[in-house]
Amino acid sequence: MKHTGGTEDTSLHDELEQRSTLDLLQRINQEDQKLAQLVKEALPAIQAVVNAAHQALSQDGRLFYMGAGTSGRLGILDASECPPTFGVPPNRVIGLIAGGDAAIRLAVEGAEDDVDQGFLDLLDAGASTGDVVVGISSSGTTPYVLGALRKARLHGLITAGIACNAGAPLSDEVDHPIEICTGPEFVTGSTRMKAGTATKMVLNMISTSCMIKLGHVKGNKMVDMQLSNAKLVRRGTRMICQLLGWDEQSAREALLKQGSVRAVIDAHRNK
Repeated sequence: MKHTGGTEDTSLHDELEQRSTLDLLQRINQEDQKLAQLVKEALPAIQAVVNAAHQALSQDGRLFYMGAGTSGRLGILDASECPPTFGVPPNRVIGLIAGGDAAIRLAVEGAEDDVDQGFLDLLDAGASTGDVVVGISSSGTTPYVLGALRKARLHGLITAGIACNAGAPLSDEVDHPIEICTGPEFVTGSTRMKAGTATKMVLNMISTSCMIKLGHVKGNKMVDMQLSNAKLVRRGTRMICQLLGWDEQSAREALLKQGSVRAVIDAHRNK
């Protein structure tokens, strides 16, 4: 697929305020349809990051995501979903955002421009040699991210980067660069849109593939998911029924007693 323009280039669509609701939606959808193919082109680069992260996690290392603004929020979202989905401790996959937790909801002025704070945040989170740090920056130029990765690499951490522009400076600072060249946004410069969607797709791939390779999925089932609400208890019950051929009542009782689908399966096999 031909890549035209960067994330800050002028939108291919104009006079947006004059268009009907359906026209706006069709045009946004038109741009979004380009993203899956762009991510497909980056699969070899994504594979390298997954393999590095899996190796680190399998040796008691950790996976860090870090970014500013939308990029930071996307990293935190992906990290925060790993414990309930895959049953891993919350300190295995960690999201950091410029400006700290306050920046998850509100922009923190100047936070992304601090070239030194990113590495300090990594140190505060206990990052060390053997961990993997994935810097996320749509532009590929965010000082908070670049500064952190530059120092992390010097200190022996494994580094990766996700950018949405070709030839991003971020790519020069990391061991494993990923570039998804999403082109001009529907609203000029609004990288929460195409760039954000493409980034979310890549993060889904990284974390899900790692967790499968670590053994937290059996067949296609999330056997280590946390039973944090009634819906997930029902889902776990169905899993046990399908995997062991039990009736619903027996499966539910065993699930609530053992605490996870995996524990039920293990207890059954060890009888």
